[in-house]
Amino acid sequence: MNIAEFRIAKEYRTDQRGPVRWVFSHAIRQWPLLLMALFGAVGNAALAAVLPILMGEAFNLVLSGSPDLTRLGQIAITLAISQLIRGVIQFSRNFGFEWIAQRVERDVRDELYINLLGKSMTFHNLQSVGDTMSRATNDVREVNYLFSPGMAQVLGSLNFLIMPLIFAPRYHPTLILTPLIFVILYYFALRNYLGQLRPVTDRVRATFGQLNTRLSEALDGIETVKGSAQEDAEVARFSANASSYRSAVVRQGDVEARFIPLLLLTLALGFGLLHALILFHQGILDVGQVVAYFGLLLMLDFPTFASMWAYSRISLGLAGARRILDLMHRETYLDENVSGHQAQMRGEVEFEEVCFAYPQQNNAETDACDDGILQHISFRVKPGQTVAIVGQTGTGKTTLVRLINRIYDSTSGTVRVDGLDVRDWNLAVLRQQISIIEQDVFLFSRTIAENIAFGKPDATQEQIEAAARAAQAHEFITGFSEGYQTAVGERGVTLSGGQRQRIALARAFLTDPRILILDDSTSAIDSATEDKIQRAIYTAARGRTTFIITHRLSQIRWADLILVLRRGQLVATGSHDELMKTSAAYRRIFSE
Repeated sequence: MNIAEFRIAKEYRTDQRGPVRWVFSHAIRQWPLLLMALFGAVGNAALAAVLPILMGEAFNLVLSGSPDLTRLGQIAITLAISQLIRGVIQFSRNFGFEWIAQRVERDVRDELYINLLGKSMTFHNLQSVGDTMSRATNDVREVNYLFSPGMAQVLGSLNFLIMPLIFAPRYHPTLILTPLIFVILYYFALRNYLGQLRPVTDRVRATFGQLNTRLSEALDGIETVKGSAQEDAEVARFSANASSYRSAVVRQGDVEARFIPLLLLTLALGFGLLHALILFHQGILDVGQVVAYFGLLLMLDFPTFASMWAYSRISLGLAGARRILDLMHRETYLDENVSGHQAQMRGEVEFEEVCFAYPQQNNAETDACDDGILQHISFRVKPGQTVAIVGQTGTGKTTLVRLINRIYDSTSGTVRVDGLDVRDWNLAVLRQQISIIEQDVFLFSRTIAENIAFGKPDATQEQIEAAARAAQAHEFITGFSEGYQTAVGERGVTLSGGQRQRIALARAFLTDPRILILDDSTSAIDSATEDKIQRAIYTAARGRTTFIITHRLSQIRWADLILVLRRGQLVATGSHDELMKTSAAYRRIFSE
């Protein structure tokens, strides 16, 4: 089982073979509510038909000259009670569909979120955050609207089509012709309408995603935008996307405006009344029956007017479901291998002929081992060794260490930890024993204590403070008025680069990993604290395998093993003194 299944699977599996199947597989789990809503839809229409039938009888009683007041009173009471019951049933229909809509939205959002967490970094690196947020918020909301008001109005209105077919023949068999012909023409007109509407609603959702993507990118890079004085250019790009979205919405309105069933309704009412009046003229119908029949025909206006916008909600909901499924299917889930190896890690790491290429690089016409990010990488690290990885920018240093904890999976070759292929490890167990401190530290919009304890939520305050002291962070944290309870801004923007990196170090120290990876993690630390940080790293490296990606000679010197990368290839390995004598590539790094 993978991470995208672990919670949803506890309750049910969803059918992802198409948007309709998928939405239905969520909705069918709410079958008691569905039954209540369907009962409400049928009951509402049936009781609506009672109104014109009883009104027709009342007309005849009044026109008789000597009306039976008792019967008129019974009709009035029956109408009042039936419409009161109808109101309750109508409420149950609306309530049922709204409850279904909210539950389905919750489950869809939950399934999508778990699915996104289960995808590899390759997917997240290529997928726009703005587009993902659009699908996870607005498209999921459109699935909600698919049920309420969409399905609520559609199922309710379809029953209004049936009632004239059932009750019209009671007055004369030929009176079924008008509602029957209307229903047939209504079906074909609606089918054509939905065919025109689908690509339009797909376009509406797609352009909204593009609009959201541009907005997200502009806000995420607002410092770059302002620093480059490109506000006007960004406004122009956003306006272009907004115009595309507006055009798509206008196109949707144009399709909705040419809704043929409105014309069919007018014709049905005219021909139906004419037919009833001819029968009245022939003495076959009385006034009350003409009134009742025309009242039944008026029931056709609800499905006609409701379908004009209710089907748009359904079409938009299915368009949103298609976009969500497209996102979920865009990449095969990262195999969690929950039944895989689970053990305390020693920290031995081995690469054997490892190659890696991103999907767009790795195709039938390109050999990943010749043109990929990493090419034929082989080395072995003993438990507890410190390894420095050096090389020019873009040589694949960060990609290499991310293969160890399966942020990426190698395209070919084998990455082993403790002699076992990393794919054979239980992924959660593997990652819990490996800590990576990135060059670009990410902090959550939470307190400092919560950020330090992110990898170990049950850590005590004493453990958090001990980790902070080890990372040389305790002093500046206690300098804040709220100390460890100080809330940091999104991505830690309220802290300096050095402060963020020391909190990240504390986070890593707290989890006590067997393999520690430092990806240029001291690049933003000032010289006054550099020695303290290096001593903390040196202390943390004892007893655990440590990989350091750095250009600082002071950190490289004390590494047990140095790996020199050049253009994705491992060109030299050894100690500092050995490489200074034998490797021109290594010497070139420090001479430039």
